[in-house]
Amino acid sequence: MRKSLRLLVALAVLIALCGGAAMLFQQQIGMWVFKRGVERGVGRDHLAGLPDGLHVALCGTGSPLPNRDRAGACTVVIAGKAMFVVDAGEGGARNISLMGLPNGQIKALFLTHYHSDHIDGMGPMMLLRWTGSGNKAPLPVYGPTGLDQLIGGFNAAYALDNGYRTAHHGPVVTPPAAAGATALPFATPTEPVVVYEADGLRVTAFPVDHRPVQPAVGYRFDYKGRSVVLSGDTAPSKMVERVAKGADLLVHEALQPEMVKLIAAQLKASGRPQTGQIMHDILDYHASPAQAADSAKVAGVRMLVLSHIVPPYPSRYLDAAFLGDAKRRYPGPIVVGEDGDFYSLPAGSTAITRGNWF
Repeated sequence: MRKSLRLLVALAVLIALCGGAAMLFQQQIGMWVFKRGVERGVGRDHLAGLPDGLHVALCGTGSPLPNRDRAGACTVVIAGKAMFVVDAGEGGARNISLMGLPNGQIKALFLTHYHSDHIDGMGPMMLLRWTGSGNKAPLPVYGPTGLDQLIGGFNAAYALDNGYRTAHHGPVVTPPAAAGATALPFATPTEPVVVYEADGLRVTAFPVDHRPVQPAVGYRFDYKGRSVVLSGDTAPSKMVERVAKGADLLVHEALQPEMVKLIAAQLKASGRPQTGQIMHDILDYHASPAQAADSAKVAGVRMLVLSHIVPPYPSRYLDAAFLGDAKRRYPGPIVVGEDGDFYSLPAGSTAITRGNWF
């Protein structure tokens, strides 16, 4: 008994001494920990280690509704070593960095439509791409009719900031000719149309139903026998099912109507009828998880990933409630996407591997 007591006292003294030392040397220990974090995290490049193939990383799975865990709409698609981004929601460029992907190597940005939550991260995306690797030309941006007006506005808004950064860092690090973005618009399609083709990658744009938002498109990426389709924002769409035929991966937006109706009713009951009406209005131009699953089944895709999650919810425990009966409608794997998720589709294979880069 006495021996056990002595051991407990000795342990308590040791813990107290360690705690005291930790406080006494807090500055030195903190700097050592920070240095180790810098060595492990800063400059890491997941792009460099990827096998040849098509790869998808979710840099933003959220919506306009506030969510601390999800950035605005943003998806990275990598073909070989060429990195592209679809949509630039708020926080997307930040998440690209946090995932260990080099913003400076973004080859081009594709926009699905011009709702604010798909473009309000344009400023940081232009900036981090410009300052990240000595690019000599602005960020190329592809999108349907209206793109010139959008990109012209962003370039004008950031012109003063661009000047400050060149004055501070010099024209070698921040060449003025590479600041901002260049609009590469295509006519709003009524049928699938190839809008980009180079180095074995073909990108096809197709119209989707997000009325009254027009134009609105989705994209299909094909590379070395692997394929990924991104629905963009859309109600249930026969065009998505048609273009996604036989695709490996379908990244589809998803809104859970019963959850949204509960929020709308509570907002109205709480004296916020305008916001409640907005929640009610969004029901008619988004697809539910079950409807996305129906489309995935019709298209025969290998995997369905849900993104642009509406509404936000606090725990993965609620995934089943969010999905509803989606898993009964589609026999393949369904994933409720999270920021940082990545999916790797190696060339010459049918495999899809998953992970998270956060």
